[in-house]
Amino acid sequence: MELVAEVLVGLVAALHAYILVLEMFLWQKKPGRGLHGFGPELARQTAPMAANQGLYNGFLAAGLVWGLVAADPTGFAARVFFLCCVVVAGVFGAVTANRRILFAQALPGALALAAVLAAR
Repeated sequence: MELVAEVLVGLVAALHAYILVLEMFLWQKKPGRGLHGFGPELARQTAPMAANQGLYNGFLAAGLVWGLVAADPTGFAARVFFLCCVVVAGVFGAVTANRRILFAQALPGALALAAVLAAR
């Protein structure tokens, strides 16, 4: 179960690293605009906000990687903390922005969190 938990945490970290790239560097390009259906002008206007969001996603990814490489009990605590942050951010995003975020962010985070706790 420990290997499953580590793989799931790694996948959630990779997802958030991808979101960082999408929001910080590709927001005004086709992949970023396609995510929300923005036209070029709206993507340009919202790019600073998206870059800020991307940076926060990068912090989540970095914290999860730290949790994977740090020895316990620090690694376990970091994994639990950052996965809880992912789940809360996903639920908040689903309520305030788009319901798809619940399945794209909160659900993977919750599954990884459950695996981490079960492996303990």
